[in-house]
Amino acid sequence: MKPLEIFLGTLRIPIDFLLGILSFFSAYYLRLIPDLIPGINLPITAEMFPTISHYFVFSIKATLGLVLILATLNLYSLKRPKPLSFQIYKVFIGTIIWFLAIITYYFLIRTFPFSRLALINSAILAFIFISLGRIILQLIQNKLYKAGFAQTKVLFIGISPSTDIIIINFKKNPQYQLIGYLSQQDQNIENLQYLGEIMNLKEIIKKYKIDKIIEYKENSDSKRLKQDLNLLHFCREHQLEYSFIPNQLEMQRTNIETNTIDGIPIISLKQTPLDGWGRVIKRGFDFISSLILLIILSPIFVIISILIKIDDPKGTIIFKYLDDKSRVKRVGVKGNLFNFYKFRTMIPNSHNLRYTELSHLDIRKGSPMVKIKNDPRVTKIGKFLRSTSLDELPQLFNVFKGEMSLVGPRPHLPEEVEKYQKHHKFVLTIKPGITGMAQISGRSDLNFEQEVKLDTFYIENWSILLDLKILISTILVVFKKYEE
Repeated sequence: MKPLEIFLGTLRIPIDFLLGILSFFSAYYLRLIPDLIPGINLPITAEMFPTISHYFVFSIKATLGLVLILATLNLYSLKRPKPLSFQIYKVFIGTIIWFLAIITYYFLIRTFPFSRLALINSAILAFIFISLGRIILQLIQNKLYKAGFAQTKVLFIGISPSTDIIIINFKKNPQYQLIGYLSQQDQNIENLQYLGEIMNLKEIIKKYKIDKIIEYKENSDSKRLKQDLNLLHFCREHQLEYSFIPNQLEMQRTNIETNTIDGIPIISLKQTPLDGWGRVIKRGFDFISSLILLIILSPIFVIISILIKIDDPKGTIIFKYLDDKSRVKRVGVKGNLFNFYKFRTMIPNSHNLRYTELSHLDIRKGSPMVKIKNDPRVTKIGKFLRSTSLDELPQLFNVFKGEMSLVGPRPHLPEEVEKYQKHHKFVLTIKPGITGMAQISGRSDLNFEQEVKLDTFYIENWSILLDLKILISTILVVFKKYEE
């Protein structure tokens, strides 16, 4: 998902909450108007309302309950948003359930803290305000899509009558920008550009900056199955979202959940659970944790900085520049480069020696990564920092900035990534991490293929509990390594 989609999706929660509070206070002051309904003079007594502070506390609790009910109705899903009519219908159902729950609760305890009419007004206003909030937010999102922000660029591969129906539907949705289609058959789709044959897929993806591929699976013979598998691997290599429209035979065989567009089933294969709320939870955890750790460990940063300068006063404290004075970079999510921080552990201007004078000491021959055992470039304090992994502490700044995560695949050098084979590039699907499954499963003793397999498993099976397990295991591994 695009960052803008996630931001606007998560924004629905605080907006609904604030609008719920607003409905309570609007109902409160409406009830204080005795002749609000013409011809009916409603009495107002002190017993009808608690103090404004007590009412505020009650409104917060009640609105939290409303938001929880709306969440159970799947109104905060970060997937493709449902139509506004469906959302408003769900808000209506949620508001009724919430109102009945409050009435039932106070009926059971045989007391009621304020005017029942105010509660009825609160429910009505909550439905109206939240519905209007959804409409306004959807209008803003559509305006941003139409302006070209966060649009998903879609390429179709293979065509059928089902494809044509989906294309018509997608054209109505400003979230999608339909780039064109590829086909191995002599067929045409009205109002959609034919871009060539599937053999030119790589060039087309690069030229049009495609985000999503939708394939129509015409048949399931062995030749076609191999083509589909190659296409799936291609999408994983280039971090593209892949969906397919199954043929009728596959629909009879499959037992997976599908979405439908105008009655046509479309199946999506997610690369990782780190999408939607998973992405929000992981980023929130990284941001808060890195901030706390940076504050707590700040004295350690100062001590290490002093030790590095005492050991080798000529070089910098942070390893930021290569031999040619260019900035140290690492490859992040989707191949994007970012400035990388770590404590300097080697003598200055010695980085490129790994590829020249010291290349014969590389113990990872045939791997994109270079690993030199008993590296002569490492300083005395550098050996200690590396053995304890303290040299990686400045990467907390990368985590805080959102360039890295606490847990993820190892961040590799650009020249290393250039040597990746196609299946290796799947590790670029998510942000790199300070630690990861490879680090707790053998650290630098694993060969590169084993490391990729572990990272792939992590990407496909992420959970916040798995992150916590890896972080705890990392601490244990570091202490064990240091004791040895």
